[in-house]
Amino acid sequence: MNKKKLVIFPFNGNGIEALDCIDFDEYELIGFIDDNPFKKVSCYPLFSRDILLKYGELYVLAVPGNSLTFRDRKEVILSLNVDRFVTIIHPRSSIGRNVSIGHNCLIMAGVVLTSNVKLGNHVCVLPNSVLHHDVSIGNYTLIGSNVVIAGGTAIGESCYVGSGTNIINGVSIGDSTLIGLGSNITKTVVEGSKMVGNPARNLNISSVQ
Repeated sequence: MNKKKLVIFPFNGNGIEALDCIDFDEYELIGFIDDNPFKKVSCYPLFSRDILLKYGELYVLAVPGNSLTFRDRKEVILSLNVDRFVTIIHPRSSIGRNVSIGHNCLIMAGVVLTSNVKLGNHVCVLPNSVLHHDVSIGNYTLIGSNVVIAGGTAIGESCYVGSGTNIINGVSIGDSTLIGLGSNITKTVVEGSKMVGNPARNLNISSVQ
């Protein structure tokens, strides 16, 4: 069987951890793409975006973004101007019944997606997070490690959910929201919020009325 030739963009923490998730019987990893040519990469070559123009058969896993840059993920991924994205799912994750996963998603080890979970496109879920029944995750959202999202919760587009977060059932999280590490979300969150603490409060809303 001919393996699919794969590149990962960029060379960052998500990209490095993606190496543990790839089925190397299916994919041949050509290397990483990064806009910084001076990054130190061991084991694999580092390319500029030009490789995407030179070799049209390449598949791409694009996993940019962190707690500081997550709102730019959509623009950065679209700027690659490619349509040969792959979704990578670690073999030691658990995918339940009627789960829907979009393209260019990365599901890491120990992740549990139970019945009827829906992930949009360009979603990353880091290790050991649990998404319960009927949870939906919008496009371009990043879910950290050891996150628990209770049933029926909807998280919007271009959000960042920090590691160790717990989110109560049946709430909604508005687009472009940042949830800090270890926060407990107990109510619906409006778009563009910055939530921290237990119970979480919105730092974008002044405490002085």
